[in-house]
Amino acid sequence: MMTDQQFTPLAQRYMDTIFRLAFHYTKSQAEADDITQEVLLKLYRTDKQFESEAHVKHWLLRVTINACKKALLSPWRRTEPMEDHTAALPFPSPEHSALMDAVLALPAKYRVPIYLHYYEDYSCDEVAALLHIPSATVRTRLRRARAILKTDLQEADKHV
Repeated sequence: MMTDQQFTPLAQRYMDTIFRLAFHYTKSQAEADDITQEVLLKLYRTDKQFESEAHVKHWLLRVTINACKKALLSPWRRTEPMEDHTAALPFPSPEHSALMDAVLALPAKYRVPIYLHYYEDYSCDEVAALLHIPSATVRTRLRRARAILKTDLQEADKHV
């Protein structure tokens, strides 16, 4: 188990990252909050010795992804309109808001690699390791997701 002196800086550093990944995965602010709390509790209770900051971050993201998958399979999972949650998120401009809405509308198999690659700056190989899929699959999903986003955003521009 970690000491408070070890845990507090790690929790402060990675809380937002854990929340954002959980939110992108579940599309629910309430579930993302619950998952963030669960992951940080696992971090506090772990006896694992981390080799580096990168090792800590990788472990936290892997635990977050597993917690998200578990939450999505739960029979207690409630469905709530996505608009309830995206309205509360601050976006610097309407373009960012439209992009975030388009990303959140993607299926999880495309949304999560997009988030990890573009928002968390992971390489395709690192995303593949986190998701336990081949690197070529990550590249394919990124390419398809970009194509979907391009089409969706162009259609949205035509209607404005």
